[in-house]
Amino acid sequence: MTRRQTIQVLASASMVALGLIGALGSTAVQAQQKLKWAHVYEASEPFHTSSVWAAEEFKKRTNGKFEIQVFPASSLGKESDINQGLQLGTVDIILTGASFAANSFPRLAVNYYPFTFRDADHVLKYGKSDVFKELAEGYKKATNGNTITAMTYYGVRHSSSNKPFKNCDEMKGLKMRVPDAPAYTALPRACGANPTPIAFAEVYLALQNGTVDAQENPLPTIEAKKFYEVQKHIILTGHIADALLTVVAPGTLSKMTPAEQKILGEVTQEAAERASAQIRKREAELIEEFKKKGINIITVDRNEFQQRVLKAIDFPSMKLDKKDWDRVIAIK
Repeated sequence: MTRRQTIQVLASASMVALGLIGALGSTAVQAQQKLKWAHVYEASEPFHTSSVWAAEEFKKRTNGKFEIQVFPASSLGKESDINQGLQLGTVDIILTGASFAANSFPRLAVNYYPFTFRDADHVLKYGKSDVFKELAEGYKKATNGNTITAMTYYGVRHSSSNKPFKNCDEMKGLKMRVPDAPAYTALPRACGANPTPIAFAEVYLALQNGTVDAQENPLPTIEAKKFYEVQKHIILTGHIADALLTVVAPGTLSKMTPAEQKILGEVTQEAAERASAQIRKREAELIEEFKKKGINIITVDRNEFQQRVLKAIDFPSMKLDKKDWDRVIAIK
């Protein structure tokens, strides 16, 4: 082989090697597209385990192009922080209450007006309704692209307290922890209690040391956060049937092809259905389990509470549109 031929062979081999390196590099870049999914719930709760399932499924269905790490228990910040993080680019996906997302589009919080939903089925039908789709689109426009991909049933919110009450009047002066969002204050305000916003991660200690007397959450959350350890009574007010939203940042979606966006929507909806089913099952079991733990379970006249809220808290004061609420109420 001549010197010239040798040089040509070596050059060709170099080009092939460079091509292989480039291809491998491209694959590596694809595999390194890591996303952050944040929420405030415990790692033991269905909201987290279903989110982890969705992350694994998305990685599998995109052939490893995207890897999602799920951060539970407020590890990336409290709920208001992670909502802001969608705009700041510090998180890619969040699981959040609509009441927090509604800080950007108040009408989205219409389902937080107390006693809106009849039951869990009503909540889930709302999530597939035209009115919800309309409100989700309004939220997307207001946030320049935050996209709701799924709704998860969170549970019916009840009250727990170290001071028992059976009616609205007996709540007067009660210091009740509520999430830091306007929609949750309606019931305590209507009954003369003092709504006290405290970050979710700090509620147990606040109940333990007497900073607040009471709080309100679904039974599975009262169990997961162990609030029953520092509360004597659970009052079945059933004032809000709650749901969580899976929200994806616009910058995150821009990294994906339409096909990948579709896959993300599918896996988050499947995850929401898994979590919703588990929460509904656990709700049905917990009243008897709390009784066995020595917790006093108090039933109330929910209609009496509802009438007090309707008289005391009007829709404009909560930045809500009653026409939206009427449409939600009408869902069968």
